[in-house]
Amino acid sequence: MDSKIDILNDKIAKAHLGGGEKRIAKQHEKKKLTARERVTYLMDEGSFEEIGMLVTHRTTDFGMDKEIYNGDGVITGYGTINGRLVYIFAQDFTVFGGALSETHAEKICKVMDMAVKMGAPMIGLNDSGGARIQEGVRSLGGYADIFFRNVQASGVIPQISAIMGPCAGGAVYSPAMTDFTMMVEDTSYMFVTGPNVVKTVTNETVTSEELGGASTHSTKSGVAHITSSNDIECLEDLKRLLSYLPQSNKEVTKKLPYQLNDEVREKLATIIPNNPNKPYDMHEVISGIIDEDSFYEIHKNFAENILVGFARIGGRSIGIVANQPLYLAGVLDVNSSIKAARFTRFCDAFNIPLLVLVDVPGFLPGTDQEWNGIIVHGAKLLYALSEATVPRITVITRKAYGGAYDVMNSKHIGADMNFAWPSAEIAVMGAKGASEIIFKKEISEAEDSAAKLLEKETEYATLFANPYTAAQRGFVDEVILPQDTRRKLIKAFSMLENKVSVTPNRKHGNIPL
Repeated sequence: MDSKIDILNDKIAKAHLGGGEKRIAKQHEKKKLTARERVTYLMDEGSFEEIGMLVTHRTTDFGMDKEIYNGDGVITGYGTINGRLVYIFAQDFTVFGGALSETHAEKICKVMDMAVKMGAPMIGLNDSGGARIQEGVRSLGGYADIFFRNVQASGVIPQISAIMGPCAGGAVYSPAMTDFTMMVEDTSYMFVTGPNVVKTVTNETVTSEELGGASTHSTKSGVAHITSSNDIECLEDLKRLLSYLPQSNKEVTKKLPYQLNDEVREKLATIIPNNPNKPYDMHEVISGIIDEDSFYEIHKNFAENILVGFARIGGRSIGIVANQPLYLAGVLDVNSSIKAARFTRFCDAFNIPLLVLVDVPGFLPGTDQEWNGIIVHGAKLLYALSEATVPRITVITRKAYGGAYDVMNSKHIGADMNFAWPSAEIAVMGAKGASEIIFKKEISEAEDSAAKLLEKETEYATLFANPYTAAQRGFVDEVILPQDTRRKLIKAFSMLENKVSVTPNRKHGNIPL
C-alpha cells in the first residue's frame, strides 16, 4: 500500500498544488486523503468528469455571503473504474467541514438521478460534519431529498457508501440505506448522537471511536460491512467489491474467462471430522469449491456463526451463505439471520446466483434470543431465501437439523439443486436427543439404561442421521463425494444460467422486519 501512496504523492507533486503541500503530506502520513485525491485514486486515470464544479451556496445569513467556495463542499461527477461507468460524490471536509447545504444536496441528487437513468453504480465518499446549521430546514430538506433517492435506487443500481471521516446525525441514514457501507479504521465514525449528547442524556462517558468507530460498527452493530486500515485500502476494497457486481438490476455480472479443467478437489474429502461434535472451519470448504483466492467476505467480524460473501466459480460471480461450525457450532441466531437475509436479498436484486453451505444444528436457544425476537428475525432469512428467484444451490456438508434445515435453502422453499455429502445428517434433531424422547419408556425400564440409550441412539442414527432418506424423497437431488463438489457446482450453475421464475403479481411482500 505504501508504494501506492508514493505513486499518488508523485501525481500530486506533478499537479503543482502549491500551498497545500504540507497539509497533504501530513494527511498521507496518516494515510488520509483529501476528497479530490480519493476521486483521483479511485477512478481510471483521466476518466473522471466533474459536474457542478462552479456551484456555490445561496446563504447570506450569519455572514455566509463572505465565505463562498466553488463546489460547495462536495465533488460530484462520473467516470470509470476498471472500464465500467460509475457515478460518484466525495464530500470535502476542508469546506465548511463537509457540512451539507441545499446546493450541496442538489449536486448529490443530480448524480444520483443520472446513475439511475444510465443504470450504473452510485458511490458516495462520506466525510461530513452533518447538516449546515446556518441553512436550517433547507439543509434538512436536502438530506431528505437524498434519502428519497436512496430508496428509489435501491434494487435498481448498486449503491456503495465509504465512510472516510465523520458521519453524524441524520447523515447516517443515507449510508444505512445503501447496499454496502465501508469504514476506515481510526479515522471514520458514524452515530446518530455524539459523545457529548450521550453524556448529557444518559451520563455515559464514551469516545467517538467507542461509540461509532469502524471496529464498533463492524463487530457490534453490523452497520459496517467492510473495514479498511486506511483510505487507500478502502478504495482498493471498493474496487474489488465492485468487480463482483453488475451495473444494474437489468444486467448480470460479467463472467471472467475460465477454462474447464480437472475440477476434483481431494482436499475437501478430509475436512469433515469423524467426531460429529468437533468443529471445523467452513472457510476451508469454501476455498476448496471456488476459483482460487476469489472469496471476498462481507460482514466478516459480525455474527461470525454465519459467513456471507462473494466468490467466483468457473469465472461466474456468485454469493455464498454458509454456516460456520467454528463459532457457536454454526447455529442460527438473531444477528446471523439478519446478516444472511440482507445479503440474500442483495444478491437476488442484482441477479447474483446463491450458493448455500449448510452445517446447522438449529436455532440458538435461550431467553436472550427469544426476548430479542429470534422468531421474527429467523423468519427474515426464511423469507429472503423463499423470495429469491436467482439460481439457488444448496450443499449440506454435515448437520441440517430441525427448522434450520428448512430455512437454509431447502428444496421445500424453492432451491433449484440440493446436494449432500455422505457425512450429512438431515433430521429433526440429533440422534441422542431424539432417542431420549422417542424411547424414553424403554430406556427407563431397561436394566442398563445407558446401554439401551446407546442402542436406540444407533438405531435412530441409522434411520435418519444420513442424507439417504431425504434423497429417497427427492428432498436432496444427489448425494455426492466432497471432492466432486466443485465440478458439480460448475455444471449446475451453468445449467441454471437462464432460469426464469414467475412470481405472483403484487406490489411487494411484507417481510417480517
